[in-house]
Amino acid sequence: MCGLTGFLGTEVNNAADTLIKMATSLQHRGPDDQDIWLDNDVGLAHRRLSILDLSPDGRQPMLSNSGRYIIVYNGEVYNFKDIRSQLSGIAWRGHSDTEVILAAIETWGLEAALKQFVGMFALALWDRQTRTLHLVRDRLGIKPLYYGWSGKTFLFGSELKALRAFPSFKGQVNRDALALFLKHNYVPTPYSIYKNVYKLPQGHILSISADSKPNHLPEPKAYWSAKHVIETANTFSGSSQEAIEQLESLLKDAIRLRMVADVPLGAFLSGGIDSSTVVALMQSLSSQPIRTFSIGFQQDAYNEAKYAKAVAEHLNTNHTELYVSGKEAMAVIPQLPSFYDEPFADPSQIPTYLVSKLARSDVTIALSGDGGDELFAGYTRYLWASKIWNNMNSVPRSLREVVAQILQSVPPHLWDSIFKLLPSKFQQTLPSDKIRKLADILPLNTADDIYRHLTSDWKQSIVLGAEIPPYALNDKTIVDSFPNFTERMMYLDLITYLPDEVLAKVDRATMATSLEARVPLLDHRVVEFAWQLPLSLKLHDGQGKYPLRQILYKYVPKELIERPKMGFGVPIDDWLRGDLRDWAGDLLNSERLKREGFFDVSAIQEKWQEHSSGKRNWQNHLWSVLMFETWLEANHV
Repeated sequence: MCGLTGFLGTEVNNAADTLIKMATSLQHRGPDDQDIWLDNDVGLAHRRLSILDLSPDGRQPMLSNSGRYIIVYNGEVYNFKDIRSQLSGIAWRGHSDTEVILAAIETWGLEAALKQFVGMFALALWDRQTRTLHLVRDRLGIKPLYYGWSGKTFLFGSELKALRAFPSFKGQVNRDALALFLKHNYVPTPYSIYKNVYKLPQGHILSISADSKPNHLPEPKAYWSAKHVIETANTFSGSSQEAIEQLESLLKDAIRLRMVADVPLGAFLSGGIDSSTVVALMQSLSSQPIRTFSIGFQQDAYNEAKYAKAVAEHLNTNHTELYVSGKEAMAVIPQLPSFYDEPFADPSQIPTYLVSKLARSDVTIALSGDGGDELFAGYTRYLWASKIWNNMNSVPRSLREVVAQILQSVPPHLWDSIFKLLPSKFQQTLPSDKIRKLADILPLNTADDIYRHLTSDWKQSIVLGAEIPPYALNDKTIVDSFPNFTERMMYLDLITYLPDEVLAKVDRATMATSLEARVPLLDHRVVEFAWQLPLSLKLHDGQGKYPLRQILYKYVPKELIERPKMGFGVPIDDWLRGDLRDWAGDLLNSERLKREGFFDVSAIQEKWQEHSSGKRNWQNHLWSVLMFETWLEANHV
């Protein structure tokens, strides 16, 4: 895995030094090597984490054989050997996938070549003949790419810190994007936290010529679209068993490709359906025990390590687990602004970093199970959002509002105590949070209101001077394209929550430790096949992920897997009332917030007081404000 950056523009002083400075900011993404390339008004820079072809022949920026193209590239094209065999008459210099990418583009053209690639990638390609810069992001948005103008210079990079390293860059907080961040705990594509800086959408190409007018941005063009894939998918016509067998074959091929490397490789293992399936199939393809890694916590409500250990023992993997204290986990918090580069507020960012750090002590690559929830209906909301709406829609809203008020009047700790007294089959993880979510949902007007509510925290913007800009989650035309409510939720998660939250979290956490994460469930062939399967096969007998479960049960006993779904998190709610209370109080100080001028201070203070007293659990709302404040302090104060 690597980091890339560069610029397009004629007015760059000390261009070589500037490029080196931009590249050095990404050293964590590529600790093994660094190089730059300059050609009049374009500069490309690369930081390398050596994975394939560890020799200098794999070094970037890399020039094509004809000399027409030069590339900087972050990611892996796993089927590069198959593509290489299709390309004849090439004088190969090494055996890297980068060289194959360039040869494929020279032979077939950029867009045709991209459609042949199986992998994850962000790349910048300079065409010396047409003097055009092409920026490309992989189909699912696994690898990041930012771009925008700074004066008369067009900048791009794997992370915002590369753009901030450009001498004249002046990042101005985009208040509209900040409002979106507080709603969702991430800044949704195409926006970034800065004005006039954007994320390239998944599956898109942005092409900009050397003579483009400053501050003019062409529209990115899709070369792959999840919406198009879904709308044109032919429903699988075989039996359920045939579907499961075909899916297993696809997954094995996706995993086999991702096990090709010239460096040590392992896998994250939580003991859940997705990671256990990936590990089970990896082990079936390996003649040696594979390396697996888990992080554990002493608090039962947040600890999945015991389940991961049981799966690892059954599969006979070479398993490493590390139990982390609250103090050790909290010690990560000051580093989060550097890791995540723009405000990011999913508390699971902490254990994700810790398990990445653990894995990096033994391997350079770790396979991950991300994507299973979005593709195979694994999130709890897919199971009960439709049921709740169908049941509550027949009840007058005025009565629903009364019930909601009653549910909200019971303190969270009392709900937790009540559920502990119930029989085991009624036990829930963090029941007070689920009760609160139900109470918030009851007064809503439509099914889509339920989805938007479940995927947002601050319902009303508290950002001064902000408006919610257009983005996927307020695009009402999507209802017409996806009349089924559950499939509509799954599609929206696939194009928003997955790339902007899940994949961004994993990319930044792993890259902070110079570890490459590979996500076989998001092989685009698996994604396309998953959308051919009827929803009834994914949500089956009241459970999601039915096809994945049936595959996994071939390798792991059902009793090791079946349990209530857990989130991969940490007890932020308790920490904010305990060891983090002073830290949070300083950041949420009303005078400080008023001086900065971003927020409705009274709204934040009300939630902080209610949370501190134990009256309510506002951890998500407060954590997003705290993560913005730590980011602002680290980068702009």
